[in-house]
Amino acid sequence: MGSGQLHVEVEVKSPADKFWGIIRDSASVFPKAFPQDYKSIEVLEGDGKAPGSVRLVTYSEGSPMIKVSKEKIDAADDAERWVAYSVIDGDLLKYYKVFKGKVNVIPKGDGSLVKWSCDFEKASEEIPDPNMIKEFAVKNFKDMDAFVLQA
Repeated sequence: MGSGQLHVEVEVKSPADKFWGIIRDSASVFPKAFPQDYKSIEVLEGDGKAPGSVRLVTYSEGSPMIKVSKEKIDAADDAERWVAYSVIDGDLLKYYKVFKGKVNVIPKGDGSLVKWSCDFEKASEEIPDPNMIKEFAVKNFKDMDAFVLQA
């Protein structure tokens, strides 16, 4: 089947440590700060941050393809501000046999450069690349930036 990678870089005005803090506390912050996107993020195993942790993400009503996603944290480095995860269950796996993502927050001037990438393997050739997820990531990072700056 078709497999591939997507990458995106978003410049934000938030300082890297603050932005990274929001990503690391996403289970508690996202549903409150972004109810239009996230109904809930429930930590099922671990602390929700350490490798091996499993989180169940329930998206809000407006989410077109994906309502539920179970993600496992594969690796994380707070000093370098990155986290890698795999989708292990949920709606996304109807479309992709494999979906692994990585987020990295890099200081840049007074703000940050946020890099998101994913590796994927399509369930069938007709499935498009996950550009919708890439666009959601970009929107999410911009919303997070606005949230950090007004907090």
